[in-house]
Parts: sequence; structure tokens; C-alpha cells
Amino acid sequence: MNYRILAKFLGALLLLESMAMLGCGLFAWLDPVTEEASAWNCLFFSAAIVAFGGILLLFCGIGKIERVPRREGVVVVGLGWILCGLMGSLPYMLGQPSMVFADAFFESVSGFTTTGSTVMGTDPDAGNDIESWPRGILMWRSVTQWLGGMGILVLFVALLSYLGMGSKSLFRNESSFQTGEAHTARIRDTALTLWMMYLCITVICILGLLALGLTPYNAISHAFTVVSTGGFSPHNQSIGYYSSWGNGWLIELWLSVFMIICSISFMVWVVMLRKRWKRLRSEEEGKLFVIIFVVASLIIAWNLTEIGGEEPMGFLTAVRHSWFNVLSILSTTGYSTVDYAAWPGDTLVLLAALMILGGCSGSTSGGVKISRFVVLLKTARFEIVRAFRPHQVFRMHVNGNQLGEPERLQTVVFLALFTFIFIVSCFVVSLLEVTHGMDMISAFGAVIATLANIGPGFGSVGPAENFGHLLPVTKIFLSLLMMLGRLELYAVLVLFMPSLWKRY
Repeated sequence: MNYRILAKFLGALLLLESMAMLGCGLFAWLDPVTEEASAWNCLFFSAAIVAFGGILLLFCGIGKIERVPRREGVVVVGLGWILCGLMGSLPYMLGQPSMVFADAFFESVSGFTTTGSTVMGTDPDAGNDIESWPRGILMWRSVTQWLGGMGILVLFVALLSYLGMGSKSLFRNESSFQTGEAHTARIRDTALTLWMMYLCITVICILGLLALGLTPYNAISHAFTVVSTGGFSPHNQSIGYYSSWGNGWLIELWLSVFMIICSISFMVWVVMLRKRWKRLRSEEEGKLFVIIFVVASLIIAWNLTEIGGEEPMGFLTAVRHSWFNVLSILSTTGYSTVDYAAWPGDTLVLLAALMILGGCSGSTSGGVKISRFVVLLKTARFEIVRAFRPHQVFRMHVNGNQLGEPERLQTVVFLALFTFIFIVSCFVVSLLEVTHGMDMISAFGAVIATLANIGPGFGSVGPAENFGHLLPVTKIFLSLLMMLGRLELYAVLVLFMPSLWKRY
């Protein structure tokens, strides 16, 4: 392992994070609503600590780097997310109100991984609600999701021109863009194009929210967290805060548009910009995402109308609630307008399936990804047919890309490993929380919400609850699950292999 390469790249990454903290500190300092100096003080101080750590690492990595070997690239990606999560917890610990380390780390990792789970309460009477936090800290909370959505390491590749060919190792191991089309252009140019597109989509979303009546602070906060499909909101009621507005349904519709856009592979939008229309005909994953969303919304709307949970709904109300919350769950954004935990049991089963499924590969959404299930179904069909026609030749295509035996095997192994980790984690969380009497539904909800980067789960961690009541060790464990899900297992698991750390 070349530790000088690790030090140099991780140091530059920390400097990038410190600049984001500094920007939030300037916002808190200039914000006329924030009266407490603790917000900008803690952000400035945190930025200074992170910048110092970055400079120190850069000093340890002095020297010219012409390329980054694949092994170092994988480690930079894994350690980079862990380090960003650790450093990002500083403002939560140093500000007022403050958090203990386990809570701060959980909140920071939830932000950078765009999970959206939170330990902040929603009860104003208890004094620990989200809206009681300084706006500068809540802005940092939204910024972490915006950086994590496209992938802070993809931004890193786009901004630092000296990476050269070595950037390929970082780009391909950043889970947001494990796509077969990234190699068709220079990696750095592709990363820059993606980030410029991400920025433009964010600006358009902000302008639309401003036109719908949101304040600049709320418009920016929600735009950052919807394009990243993260779901943090500065309001205790999440998007439900706007449901009573006369144009509340328009706000939900506008946010829904961006949840769809950012749940479909950004490479599709790049293809459209380059006017390669033929490529869109072979786009299976994006079309299937829209179909699943529409069908699931209609099924749940009908269910709410017929059964209704605690209170039967009118058809239009049921459609509104089902459409927004289904899309929020399928895209792994995690916004909520109602407490869907009170919906009928069969509806919750469908929502759980959507949580696991997630959005499209190459997007900002989480979950297992639709493309993997497409590959699994096609592989199953291939194996069934091959059982009685062993000499028949098959060619498997997904999104217009031909898949060989290695790609099919990798998909099956990933799904098996994901399932194994999920089952084991449910038992681990249940054992850790046995003294608190956590039921299996809540344990299931906590694991799937964090491993699939959803945000809210079921039971005691549902959309009307939070993760603050869990034990510190449980929060650390769930934070690890968030990073496992965000980096799609391998980039984190590989860090625990002793052979990785051997010198050349």
C-alpha cells in the first residue's frame, strides 16, 4: 500500500470539506434570523480543524503522483467517506445544542450518504426538535446531503486536474457512477459534466420553490436534499409542513419531478444533452422505474381508499399521499407528508419492497438498484432455459449494454451478500436493543432504512419518529450500514481485508 498517495488524496478531500463548512459558517454569520453566535463559531472552528488535518495529510503526501493504482483508489473511496463522516460530525458536537459523538457521527454519516435518518427529535415540547437547532447547523446538514448526492469524490475528481488517469480508480469505485458508459469519455470531463448538470438541476429546483412561496433558506435547504434524494428537512413535519398550504400539492408535485429526475441515471441526461436519441430506446431501467412508481402508487391509493388504515380517504387525497410517499420511498429520498406507518399492513409490505428496490444505477438514489433485479431475472431465465437447452447461445443486454458471465456473477453475488448482511444486521440490532424491548418490525425498519439509504423506517423508527432513542453502539453500527449501502458494500468491506494493507 502506498500511504503517501492515501495521505495526499485524503488531505485534499478534507480541504474540500472544510471549504463547505466555511461556506455554511459564512451563511450563519450573515443570516439575520440566527441570533446565536454559537452556530457560526462552531462552523468556523470545525472548518479550521478539518483544514488543519487536511494540510497535515497533504504535507505527509508531498511528491508528484502520476497515477493512482486500483488498490489505492478503492481505499481512498472507502476511507474518504469514513473520514468525511467523522469530520462532518464536529459542528454537531461543538455547537449549541450539542450532540454526543455517537449522535453526531450518525447525523453526519446520514447526511453524506444521503440516507436521511436522524437523531433529532420532532417534539417541540421536549426541547430537542429539529426547528430548535440554529439555521447554520441545519444548512450544514443539508449541504452534507448535497455533497454526498453526486458523490463528494466525484466532485473531487472533477476539480483536481492533477489526478489525470489516476482519477479512473476513484470514479469507478464511487458507487453513484458504476455504469458502463463512463469510460466512453475522459473520466475527468465526464465528472465535470455530471457536476455541472447536478448544479443546474439544483438551481432550477431552487427557483421553482421560490416561485411557490418558500423562503430562500427553505428553498435552498429542500433543493439540496431533494436533488440528492437525501430527505433532510429543516421542519419537524418534513414536507408535511407545507401540506396545509393552498399550493401545498404544487410544492409536492415540483419536488416529485426532481425526485424522478435524480432517481434516473444521470448518464441518461448526459446522453440527451449529446442528442444520442437512439440510446434512449434501449433504456430499460429508467422506464421500469417510472412503471413501478405509477403501478405502486395506484395500488396503494386504491388500498387507502378501500381500507384506509385508521381513516378511509377520498380518492384524490389517497392519490396525493400515495404518489408522493411512494416516490419518496422508491427514490430513497425519505420525505414524508403523512405517517405511512399507520397505513394497512399489506401496504407496508409493498413499501418495504420498494425500499429494498430503490432507484436506478448512476443516480443519487439508494437501494439495491432496479438494474440488478433486471439482471437477476434475466439470469434466472437464462439458467432455466439452459437446463434443458445447454447448447443454446444467449446474449444478455441491459440498458443497451451486453453483459457477460462476470457481470452476471457479480450481480448475483452482490444480491446474496446484501441479503446476508441485511438478515445478520436485523439480529444484531435486535440483540443490541434487547434491553429497550425493540420489536423485529422496528429492527427490520432500522436496518433497511440505513442499509438501503432510505431515511425513515417502520415501528419505533418510522416517519413520525427518529433514531435518537437507540443506544450509542446501535447508532455506530447503523452508521456503518449507511456507508456499506452508499458504497455498495465492496469499497467498505475491502478495508477489513489484511492483504489489502500489505506493501508492494
